[in-house]
Amino acid sequence: MALVRASTVSFTYPDGDEPALDSVSLELEPGEAVALLGPSGSGKSTLLRALSGLVPHFHGGRFAGQVEVAGRDTRLERPAELACMVAMLFQDPEDQVVLDRVEHEVAFGLENLGTPPAEILPRAHAALAAVGAQHLASRRIETLSAGELQRVCLASAFALQPQLLLLDEPTSQLDPEGAEAILDLALESGAAVVISEQRPSLPLERCERVLFVEQGRLLLDAPTGTALEWLFEHRPAYLPRQPAQTGGSAVGGETLCRVDRASFSYGERSVLNDVSLELRRGEIVALTGPNGIGKTTLAKLVAGLLEPVAGQVEMPGRVAYLSQDPGRYLVRERADEEVALAVGGDLTRARRSLAAVGLSGFEHRHPRDLSSGERERLALAAVLVTEPDVLVLDEPTRGIDPVRKNELARLLRRGSDRRATLVVTHDLVFAGDVADRAVPLEVREPALA
Repeated sequence: MALVRASTVSFTYPDGDEPALDSVSLELEPGEAVALLGPSGSGKSTLLRALSGLVPHFHGGRFAGQVEVAGRDTRLERPAELACMVAMLFQDPEDQVVLDRVEHEVAFGLENLGTPPAEILPRAHAALAAVGAQHLASRRIETLSAGELQRVCLASAFALQPQLLLLDEPTSQLDPEGAEAILDLALESGAAVVISEQRPSLPLERCERVLFVEQGRLLLDAPTGTALEWLFEHRPAYLPRQPAQTGGSAVGGETLCRVDRASFSYGERSVLNDVSLELRRGEIVALTGPNGIGKTTLAKLVAGLLEPVAGQVEMPGRVAYLSQDPGRYLVRERADEEVALAVGGDLTRARRSLAAVGLSGFEHRHPRDLSSGERERLALAAVLVTEPDVLVLDEPTRGIDPVRKNELARLLRRGSDRRATLVVTHDLVFAGDVADRAVPLEVREPALA
């Protein structure tokens, strides 16, 4: 008997003109591993939310068709009533946390399910250990890096021991080693797992079945072998790829940024120790390394958002910074007005910048109505429009599909001779496509006095 049955499901968001899902039908068997692929804004996240019952209960809108989980109709059962069977990791883990301390956050779902009190903390700590985050148990949520937060949210889902595990971009902010470990853990859990990913190599290597969604329709539902043949013919950008090798030596012209033996601490927690980096005009540098190593902190030092506690940062030119979660900083009600903020309200320049990132025709859209990947591109347009001397991008491919990643790489290469570009990324395939050199950030112990 199927664990999940979706029959001709259609859904349109409250203010939407086009359906986010259009007559989607599928079944999921217990313990099945499924990769969910498709372009940004294609309906993947909406499909996961429909399988969890969040659509239509949480979002409103117009819903048609039927979804059953273990025989329970999601139109009649609210998400809270399905929580004993279904766990979901959101695309933006920042929107999922509710408490202030890691172990409390992981324990929260167990408490809501009525787990016996004596079992709650042991299960929470076991889930944290399983995702490599046991050392974070006593940390406050706001002190976590984005990748660390993603691990904590995964632990919250795993702790529930669900029958159906829905993962929306679960590796988008994880280093390669961590991404492999997390997917393996999910697939060994015994739950049926649906993994929506824009880094398709790992799920395609591990899942037995592939769904491909585009414009709200299910174009492909096939075993992985058949799906790879279909992708090769119809959507080759989604095929697994090995990262290209990049050099390690500086290239380009004049030095536009110099970080000289810089150190930084958040309170008593040391993050960077004696780090040096040069960025030159005409080069693109990929900054890589494990989660929590300090990549974002170094990027903020380069951007002038933080000052080192030791060492110095020299920045003679103008710098623009794209944060790791740019959707949190959108303030206007139209996309073109959001981009125009940085150039004195010049809508003509703003619309050219939107077109450059593939958002032509989105000028009048409200930024909050865009998909996660579309918001990422909107924020990129808002920094590119300033024509900076130094461009700092923190995880710019988060939520962006492989086709758009290729376009982003070409876009950054086209303007690279005018600036120095620093790209913080865990996406090693993208780093190999775009960067002149890669700089792996490693742990350095503070020098002894």
